[in-house]
Amino acid sequence: MAKRQIPVIVLAGFLGSGKTTLLNHLLGRSGGTRIGAVVNDFGSIEIDAMSVAGQVDSMVSLGNGCLCCAVDTSELDGFLEKLSRPAARIDVIVIEASGLAEPQELIRMILASDNKDIVYGGLVEVVDAAEFAATRATHPELDRHVAIADLVVLNKADRIGDEARRDLLGTLAELSPGTPVVPASYGRIDPELLFDRKPREEDTAAVRQLSFEDLHDSDEDDAHDDARTCHDCHDGCDHGGHLHAAYESIEFVSAEPVDPRRLMEFLDSRPEGLYRIKGFVYFGIAGHKHKFAVHAVGDFLRFYRSSWARAEERLTQLVLIGRGVDAGALRAGLERCRVTEGEPLAEEHAMWGVLRYAQA
Repeated sequence: MAKRQIPVIVLAGFLGSGKTTLLNHLLGRSGGTRIGAVVNDFGSIEIDAMSVAGQVDSMVSLGNGCLCCAVDTSELDGFLEKLSRPAARIDVIVIEASGLAEPQELIRMILASDNKDIVYGGLVEVVDAAEFAATRATHPELDRHVAIADLVVLNKADRIGDEARRDLLGTLAELSPGTPVVPASYGRIDPELLFDRKPREEDTAAVRQLSFEDLHDSDEDDAHDDARTCHDCHDGCDHGGHLHAAYESIEFVSAEPVDPRRLMEFLDSRPEGLYRIKGFVYFGIAGHKHKFAVHAVGDFLRFYRSSWARAEERLTQLVLIGRGVDAGALRAGLERCRVTEGEPLAEEHAMWGVLRYAQA
């Protein structure tokens, strides 16, 4: 049975864009998920998502300089090996790059890693909406960084007017066609865009220590209560600021096997704005009775095999996450991948397209 791989997410953006604020937000909203982080230029930190962000289990110094220049592939492998060891129980790793780092170099190092316990989880580029023009003038390489991003977070979007925000969204669409752009304030994006949150394990004792996440939830509840004065959150409310308004989530479940060739055609032609695909696929082909997990982020696609549990129902279960996508068209495309009653199952050679992306 294949071990679940830990996604490694690169969090990039120029100085002052809000990367650390976003990372702290993820830590405070990650439920029971354990996040391992390689932060700035300074160290590798294991952080329990149930604890306050400042409480650290261990640290390894990286010294000075840009992360992409200060370490080579083997050194980064050492940090990833430490964070992905079973004893750490880490669920996701976030690399917060230096403000002057070249994200494509970090991506190259992750993809070149020999560590079979990790998988590339995508590049998130944080853009400062208020300082975009000035940053772009000083650092023209910003265009290149945005162009290779899998997700762009337009941070500090509340600091510019509606017209300026529309113009900026248009510019980002030109720089990186089809890449989802999520406007945010104070780095507040939904963690589900980046990783699967585990439910917190509640203490059975009647009294437990108040966590960072509890405080964050309380603040948001108070803010929502204040907003209820706006006609009970109907007409006049700005729903664009709500986390759930930033993206769409489409679910697909099929008890019938999925045709591998048609699924690969769907995946190869996935539309603009579709950021993430996750789940399991049941092909039902002789000789390929495994459960195939699918992991796609941006242009990156990977399948890996595991065994069905003894009493587990053979199902395809997929979740698609994107912004500005046609949910109906996506569901219709997945429906066409089903093997309908009376239709012969695909032959084994039809699995080649899947196996091309499968972990060895």
